[in-house]
Amino acid sequence: MPNNLLIQGPDKGVLLLTLNRPEALNALNTALLGELAAALDAAEADPATRAVVITGSERAFAAGADINEMAARDLVGILEDPRVAHWQRLARFPKPIIAAINGFALGGGCELAMHADILIAGENARFGQPEINLGIMPGAGGTQRLTRAVGSALAMHLALTGEQISAQRALQAGLISEICPTELTVERAISIAETIASKAPLAVRLTKEAIHKASDLDLAAGLRFERHAFTILAGTADRAEGLKAFQEKRQPKFTGC
Repeated sequence: MPNNLLIQGPDKGVLLLTLNRPEALNALNTALLGELAAALDAAEADPATRAVVITGSERAFAAGADINEMAARDLVGILEDPRVAHWQRLARFPKPIIAAINGFALGGGCELAMHADILIAGENARFGQPEINLGIMPGAGGTQRLTRAVGSALAMHLALTGEQISAQRALQAGLISEICPTELTVERAISIAETIASKAPLAVRLTKEAIHKASDLDLAAGLRFERHAFTILAGTADRAEGLKAFQEKRQPKFTGC
C-alpha cells in the first residue's frame, strides 16, 4: 500500500512533506490528512525541524476533498468526522509552514494551502472553492481564511460561483506571496524555509503567532501581545547572540535558547 505522504528530512532545518495520491490529484482523504497531522506532531517535537514545506505534484497541489469518501458520510458522519481534528492540528502548528503550490489547489486543497504561513505558487497554479457546485460549502476554513486573505468581495465571488483564479490573480489579491516557474516552485519554497530555519527559533515562533493574532484581535490587544512577546525574547540567549554577532560583524549561531 503506497504512502499517502512522502517525508524528506529534516535537512538544513527544513522538513519536506509531499502529498502522494497522484491517481486522485492528491484529493485529501482521511488517511492523507491523518498522516499529515502525524508528521506535524513529530515535527513540532523535533528541534532539528525549524520549518516545514508542504507540496504536491506539478499537476495538482490538492484538487479538493475525496468526494467518494465524503459521499459515504451522512449527517452523523459529518458531525463525527475525524478530519476536523487533523485540520486543527494544522492550524495550531507553531513552526512556519511554506506551501509550494503547482496545478490545482481547489476546495480542501485551497484550504490546506491557506493553513500555510507563506504560499509560493508555480505559474500553472489554479485556486478556487468549488464546493457550491456540489450543493455544499467550504468546511475547513475556506470562507474564513479566504476572506481574511483576499477580502470579502473576491471571497464571495469564488465561493458562490465556484470559479477558479490563476496564480497571477491570486498574487494580485494577496492570497500568495510569490510566483515562480512551475519546475522551480519546490526549490524556491525550500530556499525560503532554509532562510527562516537559520533564524532564532523562538523569535520565529513568536513572530508567526503575533502576525496571526492580527486577524483575531483588535489593534490595541494585538500591540499588547506583540510587546509582551518582544519582552520575552529579551531573556533569550539567542537575542544576546544576535546582538553580539551584529556588533562583531559575523553571522549569528542561534541555538533555540
